[in-house]
Amino acid sequence: MSEDEKNPAREVITDYAQSHFRYFRTADGTVYAQKNGHPVARPIRSQGTTGSHRQELMVGLFRDGRGVFNGTALKEALDLIEALALTEDTQAVHIRVAPGFDGATWLDLGRTDGQSVRIHPTGWDIAIPDPREVCWRRTQLTGELPLPAKDTDDKGIDLLLRLCNFATAETECLAIAWLIGCLGPSVPVPAPFLTGPQGAGKSTAGRMLLRIIEGMSSDLRRPPKDEDNLTAAVAAGWVTALDNLSHMTPDLSDAMCCIVTGIENVKRALFTDGDVHRARYRRPLLLTGIDVGVIRPDLAERLLPLRLERPRVRRTEAELWAEYAEVLPVILGSLLDLTVKVRAAEAETPTDLRMADFAHLCAQLDAATGLGALTAYRASLDDLNDDVIEGDLLAQTVLKHADSIEPGADQRMTSTEWLHCLSRLYSSDDLRPLPKGWPTTGKVLSDRLKRLQPTLAARGVLIDTGRTSEGRYLEMTRQATSPPHEQQGAF
Repeated sequence: MSEDEKNPAREVITDYAQSHFRYFRTADGTVYAQKNGHPVARPIRSQGTTGSHRQELMVGLFRDGRGVFNGTALKEALDLIEALALTEDTQAVHIRVAPGFDGATWLDLGRTDGQSVRIHPTGWDIAIPDPREVCWRRTQLTGELPLPAKDTDDKGIDLLLRLCNFATAETECLAIAWLIGCLGPSVPVPAPFLTGPQGAGKSTAGRMLLRIIEGMSSDLRRPPKDEDNLTAAVAAGWVTALDNLSHMTPDLSDAMCCIVTGIENVKRALFTDGDVHRARYRRPLLLTGIDVGVIRPDLAERLLPLRLERPRVRRTEAELWAEYAEVLPVILGSLLDLTVKVRAAEAETPTDLRMADFAHLCAQLDAATGLGALTAYRASLDDLNDDVIEGDLLAQTVLKHADSIEPGADQRMTSTEWLHCLSRLYSSDDLRPLPKGWPTTGKVLSDRLKRLQPTLAARGVLIDTGRTSEGRYLEMTRQATSPPHEQQGAF
């Protein structure tokens, strides 16, 4: 008798697994297992504390009376299943938010029964998604959301704004726009930066916004010390909320830019010599803090400042969060109602803003409600440009020099000549020493000016580069008319 006939355990496991689970692979080659009729998929190699496929397979075999099998048989069966799955068509897995069929999107409620919210052009409903349409991936960061309430008459939005201490109506409409953007899987949204005086409830408001999307178990975090830990945390959840930022290093600033607009992270795969692991992600980001110091121009275009004020009446934490938990189903239901209205509204897409998708969403929100979100968004970017200029002596010097150029005229020099010109202007004929961080070469100046281009353009100063037979040059042009955002006005 052959060894296989003596020990058919791996065949028993394989037959049971293929009859009770669906196996497929993602674009990066990871094989997932999905229990028949349930939308949640687990990597078959995962050993995470949220439950692995190996564990659910062992439990299923035991409860169905198939027996208890040793590790060798399980390993051999899973090796075969993984090899077979690699020949199947690929399918994506999603965390929290996913695109569906016919223009619909899905919101994972994080429930064990798999119930999710399907947001479609005519409304929203609660259902268990078909595995061919949506496969959910869950981690320890996937909290459970309550079933949203129907027929709220938009009361939930008012309840949320009453609990938060937003300083102005413009800030409130930007917060609402951001929440709607978080429900869209393909819309990059700027990162709200909750700021205000000490005691304004920035952390509390941040938690409230976060828990609408991620559930009551989610919380704010301290910024990780390195980019690897930050990207690992970001990839495992949907909304990442960083609390009490007081300093923004260049590396952290660049990482946040990548998180907001999307990036692919490639690492060497574990236990291999030449293979790699790919992780693509674009996630909503939320920040809180009083002041983060100098903001780099590229991050400023991806921020959404939300200012808060100190509350007149203080409440205990227990009282506040008890009320929040009670009204969260109404808040979520009202947000879903408003999302359907906004997506159905028609509006032109502004062409002069970098985050064009979010600007279009603000325009749709205005068309649906008349809140003035787009005007508020433009004004917030204008304020951020002021912050960038106030923290950058080079930008201040460039604008000072531009005042000497006639409107509509341009001035062209090499980067080295521009460095000497701007350095003399700042130091006022060598009476003042150049500050730390001032460009030391023409190449460094050219790179700095490229980074400052959007900020300077918002103030009517255009920086361009080119090449002639004599070499490369930098050209500064002072616009003859006001920049577009000034022409359209601000509140």
